[in-house]
Amino acid sequence: MVAMFVKTLLAALAALVVAGAALAERPPAANLCTAGSVVPTTDASSAYAAVATHWISARRSPDGRVVRRFGPRNVNGVPTVLGILGKRVDRACHASWYLVQLPIRPNGSTGWVRARDVVVGVVHTRIVVDLSARSVTLYRSGRPVMRTRAAIGKSQTPTPVGRFYVNQRLLSGDPSGPYGPGAIGVSAYSPVLKNWPHGGPVAIHGTNEPWLIGSAASNGCLRVANDAIVRLFRQTLAGTPVIIRR
Repeated sequence: MVAMFVKTLLAALAALVVAGAALAERPPAANLCTAGSVVPTTDASSAYAAVATHWISARRSPDGRVVRRFGPRNVNGVPTVLGILGKRVDRACHASWYLVQLPIRPNGSTGWVRARDVVVGVVHTRIVVDLSARSVTLYRSGRPVMRTRAAIGKSQTPTPVGRFYVNQRLLSGDPSGPYGPGAIGVSAYSPVLKNWPHGGPVAIHGTNEPWLIGSAASNGCLRVANDAIVRLFRQTLAGTPVIIRR
């Protein structure tokens, strides 16, 4: 799990999605939108993410009850990023609401945020974790560009499966410590370790026990070699979809 003492860096995290803001509204052909319809926003080569620029409310449905409120920065002091699954559009095909993934329990939680309350950008990366193969594969524009072995969760503390996203990137204060140089935070939580710091979030991180890579040895996180986490960290933007499968 990502420890409370893991130091955060990259205050410029917002730029990793803000830079793609102009690409977020990819208008379809004229007269193809029905007001109030929901349009998927992800495919095999790209996805979108929303950055909160102020306090925002995630709702059960557009104009429905509030599920959770999020500030512009999360508990680790980095910008709040939400993975976008779809958008509700008007007749001109402009988004009025976004259906987003929420980095909260239970895993798989979603909500709706007003389009005007967030800045949206595109990412072309995707991470697929195969627990059976104990591997982590990074894709860019639909093509695999990096694959590395990982230690996965023990049977008592399994790695959760499902569709998640990178919600933060953290640099550790001790590159030789249990988390290596850093961690790629995932919007997933341990199904069993609910009393851990910050609720037991899951991450892909480095390790000071490289001999355990390839085994089921972790508390739910994905441990990779330190040189591998450095490469992943450099190439993986916040908002990147993360698919964890058995």
